[in-house]
Amino acid sequence: MESLIVTVNRIQRACTVLGDHGGDTNLPTLWEALPSVVVVGGQSSGKSSVLESIVGRDFLPRGSGIVTRRPLVLQLHKTERGLQEYGEFLHLPKKKFTDFSMVRKEIQDETDRMTGKSKQISPVPIHLSIYSPNVVNLTLIDLPGLTKVAVEGQPESIVQDIESMVRSYVEKPNCIILAITPANQDIATSDAIKLSREVDPTGERTFGVLTKLDLMDKGTNAIDVLEGRAYPLQHPWVGIVNRSQADIKKNVDMIASRWKEREFFASSPDYGHLASKMGSEYLAKVLSKHLESVIRARLPGITSLINKSIEELEAELSHLGRSVAVDAGAQLYTILELCRAFDRIFKEHLDGGRPGGDRIYGVFDHQLPAALRKLPFDRHLSLQNIRKVVSEADGYQPHLIAPEQGYRRLIDGALNYFRGPAEASVDAVHFLLKELVRRSIAETQELKRFPTLQAEIAAAASEALERFREDSKKTTLRMVDMESSYLTVDFFRKLPQEVEKGGNPTSSSVDRYAESHFRRIGSNVYSYVGMVSDTLRNTIPKAVVYCQVREAKHSLLDHFYIQLGKKEGKQLAQLLDEDPALMERRQQCVKRLELYKSARDEIDSVLWAR
Repeated sequence: MESLIVTVNRIQRACTVLGDHGGDTNLPTLWEALPSVVVVGGQSSGKSSVLESIVGRDFLPRGSGIVTRRPLVLQLHKTERGLQEYGEFLHLPKKKFTDFSMVRKEIQDETDRMTGKSKQISPVPIHLSIYSPNVVNLTLIDLPGLTKVAVEGQPESIVQDIESMVRSYVEKPNCIILAITPANQDIATSDAIKLSREVDPTGERTFGVLTKLDLMDKGTNAIDVLEGRAYPLQHPWVGIVNRSQADIKKNVDMIASRWKEREFFASSPDYGHLASKMGSEYLAKVLSKHLESVIRARLPGITSLINKSIEELEAELSHLGRSVAVDAGAQLYTILELCRAFDRIFKEHLDGGRPGGDRIYGVFDHQLPAALRKLPFDRHLSLQNIRKVVSEADGYQPHLIAPEQGYRRLIDGALNYFRGPAEASVDAVHFLLKELVRRSIAETQELKRFPTLQAEIAAAASEALERFREDSKKTTLRMVDMESSYLTVDFFRKLPQEVEKGGNPTSSSVDRYAESHFRRIGSNVYSYVGMVSDTLRNTIPKAVVYCQVREAKHSLLDHFYIQLGKKEGKQLAQLLDEDPALMERRQQCVKRLELYKSARDEIDSVLWAR
């Protein structure tokens, strides 16, 4: 049966390869939710020696000052006895390192590639997997050693930078802290213990490790610490005996060093009674066992996170849409589907399913009547203008009863004023239709992927609306011209009666030019113009709706569809040229979705196997 730690290791590697930073989701990332062991300690506290003892190999860079300058995510995989040991870096996935001195060199080179040859640090981790029959399944994260002062070649901020980096790991509730403290140092001054106390005051997540027990002054020991009296933790302290500098220089085998460590505790009068719970081998086993128990305890939360993330990713993929097809027929079908989606939203605006169409009614119900009321008929039908028009129309021969030519000129001049409101109505509706097109494109979620197609649809719609406007303008102005080209006969037939009411039609010519006569003419013209105004108030909206709104609703993209049918595959592909950011986003969503589904399946398979 596969260990849960191995499963988690595989998921963590997949997260790292993917760069699983959570995207726009509010959920924590899967990497953050998975428990791991973080190694914390001051410089020269023996962190590297502890890790090498656990691995059983000499593979970490050594030297003075800050040696670990990038986090090292170390994943240990226990293999069957007899198989060759090797290391594998995530940044070199196809290369197996069987020479562990080359592992050390690659760690150093990869660090330098990120930080240069300086003593700078970088938060970007190096990922190393080691496969060996001499390890337990375990994930450890080695961090730069805590320091109190910056040395030559380091920025003044190095102290705070390292602490901030370490805190970013140990503050996470799923982090198990491996606090390394040298035994020849007062526990009260331990950097690792000080930091772990701040982030884990109950000691629930902290494992204390005491190194360099063999270097303590004669006559002293660390029993108070190891037995939990000096600084109690919920987990027992573990003592470690590191390799000496002489052993390191002589390249003493790590397996031999483990034997010497066991011998030290077994033969020690101070620590003999604790020998079974001391040493790097015991530390590795207890950490592996505890890590697996923590993972198991966290599984409900991890599974819940995975399921929520899968739901979010599937919803986002649905929002982003499927990938674009490569053949011309499928591309044309996709474009037509997108156009229909836009057209459907545009019609909803016109028909009232979405706001905006009501503003067109406002043009007919408010703007047009208001414009008609403001027409300057009072000025046009003033006594002075009526006398002038009628007199000019008579010429040298005065009219007999009704000044027909005067009437015609007055009416024609008055009706000419209707052209302005007619054109204004056409333009107002045109502006509103263009605005509805813009809003409909913006509201068509499927179109957001394709900025080129958006622009083409907008241009095609704008071109169509211009044609509809020209047709509407011609129609409405023609309606105004028709009113002035033919006056209603009944209107003229009533004129003699109205004249007779006012006096004797055979009265002197002076009476025909009296003020009352011109007032009567003005009243008659005004009455006729009012009748025409009522007619146009009803017919102009009908013409505008028929020529613009109806055409936009039924044939807005007809010309565009004809042009689409003439395009070749390459031209169609250009229309479906997605925003690169959206393409990248979809690819990341697909990869993350595959990762999370795979993680769920792996966890389920391990649980069912039990």
